[in-house]
Amino acid sequence: MQRHIIPAVVLTIGIAGCSDFDDPTIGTHVGKVLQPDLPSRAVVPPNATRNLLWGDLHVHTALSYDAFTMGTRTLPDDAYNYMKGGTIMHGLGYPIRARRPLDFGAVTDHAEYLGVPRHLAGSQADQLDEGLINALKSGSALRFTAYYFYRIFSSMSSREKREETFGRDDLQYVSDAAWQDIQQAAENHNEPGRFTTFVAYEYSSMPDERNLHRNVIYKSARVPDYPYTSRDSSNPEDLWRVLDAQREQGMDVLAIPHNGNVSGGRMYESRTFNGSAIDAEYAELRSRNEPLSEIFQVKGTSETHPSLSPADEFADFALMDTLMTAAREPSTPKGSYSRDALRTGLEFAHREGYNPYQFGVIGSSDSHNSSSSTEEDNFHGKLPLMDGSPSQRLTLAYLSDKATPITAYGAAGLVAVWAQQNTRESIFEAMQRKETYATSGPRIALRFFAGWGYDDLTLDGDWLVPAYAGGVPMGSSLKGSIGAESPTFLLSAQKDPLGANLDRLQVIKAWVDEKGRSHEVIYDIAGSGEDTEGAASYSRTWRDPEFNSAQHAFYYARAIEKPTPRYTTHDAERLGVEPPEPVTIQERAVSSAIWYSP
Repeated sequence: MQRHIIPAVVLTIGIAGCSDFDDPTIGTHVGKVLQPDLPSRAVVPPNATRNLLWGDLHVHTALSYDAFTMGTRTLPDDAYNYMKGGTIMHGLGYPIRARRPLDFGAVTDHAEYLGVPRHLAGSQADQLDEGLINALKSGSALRFTAYYFYRIFSSMSSREKREETFGRDDLQYVSDAAWQDIQQAAENHNEPGRFTTFVAYEYSSMPDERNLHRNVIYKSARVPDYPYTSRDSSNPEDLWRVLDAQREQGMDVLAIPHNGNVSGGRMYESRTFNGSAIDAEYAELRSRNEPLSEIFQVKGTSETHPSLSPADEFADFALMDTLMTAAREPSTPKGSYSRDALRTGLEFAHREGYNPYQFGVIGSSDSHNSSSSTEEDNFHGKLPLMDGSPSQRLTLAYLSDKATPITAYGAAGLVAVWAQQNTRESIFEAMQRKETYATSGPRIALRFFAGWGYDDLTLDGDWLVPAYAGGVPMGSSLKGSIGAESPTFLLSAQKDPLGANLDRLQVIKAWVDEKGRSHEVIYDIAGSGEDTEGAASYSRTWRDPEFNSAQHAFYYARAIEKPTPRYTTHDAERLGVEPPEPVTIQERAVSSAIWYSP
């Protein structure tokens, strides 16, 4: 066993058990500067059968109160430069750069207190947090712990403290100016055909510490004078009504829920926010405004949970199932995960004739470093103060001895869209029709179709034209007559060119029985855990052997990689210590569903 150079450091409220850091990466990387050169970008030609485009619709900069307070100093222009393949400066003073640029993205800074902490910093606003950097470089865990608590409790300790410090009415002009800066950066970096930006923000509702955050994405430069915030109302239904009104004024817009896994069961409830029964009007309001949900990001996965899907051997993936509180109470799984929500929607459709949860899926990072930190061997954390160095990520479990370790955070995720062109209009329309999917970081190419018009179709050559002509893609609905046979499903998955081989390709099905109860089953369509090498690609046609034309159902595709080292394993190797469990992960891609109704 290798010698442990860095001991476990647990921060507790009032007590800090401290020893010394020994992190050679700090001295090696801090102060090193790379030129922020951008790779040349070719125009993506229009494609009737869709281009696969990669993006991140959840990135924070120094205009977000938590990002600035915890060390981030980069701004929306930096975020877009990073997405386009450039080098920017991490809050700890070292350069960061992704291996591959993205095709589109959005800066989604918290609308609450937007830009205020940065403004209050005055002349120090754009300078690196030297206290943080020096505390890390000193090698003293005691010094770093003291600085950590100073930062956390001086400005972030409670909602009341934030209201008093950042939420004063006389500072609204600061937030107005920051909103203008976000819009201007999006316009400056939008290059139709090459790189697409969206004006956006995050609505950050947190009732009783249950995460009900949404990212609000606008189709064009026509946006409101200022975002709607959780200070206006913590009820997402009020946000939806505001977005409806904006749409009537010519502002096409959608909202994307995220972090359902830490919502304590409130993201996908079976009742309204105030406890009333869900009706058809609610279902239409929600579906109109939230066609997508984010299921992979740095704070874990929201696809499913082992307690909800006990027969799914891959359900125990990137779990962070505690609330974002000091005590880290368990987050109720029921109502917190997308597959469970889709099943709840089926039950409503069967029982009531309407479905409040017929949404597609995406991934995005939720980085607070003006970056998309999704590469396991190139991970630089979520926030500089919390996890910006390997020593922090492997040794700090913050705020409580019951806390979830920082290592529960992950290098995830990305949104993939199938769009005809790399433009705002085309990508936004792909999101509206839910022709999207989520990955935990790798760029796995995934296709999923269903229909009855695929007689003798094989998945080679130019099969996409008849696939669109004879059926529907991911995110769509099929209606069938009683007595109809199973539609044919078309599945195709190709590995990330820089990633691991694929372990298997699956279909996840859920249906409702005659009593209105939903069930689920996982079918392995291709590959096997017994195949040690895996495959570069899988293409299959498939029909449901248990299809019942009288039952409401949905199907989605999931492609899973062979195991690869987790970022914590790469960090441990850099530090010369034993890696924590899990040593490996199985990255994946999850498609939006196809719904069947009789």
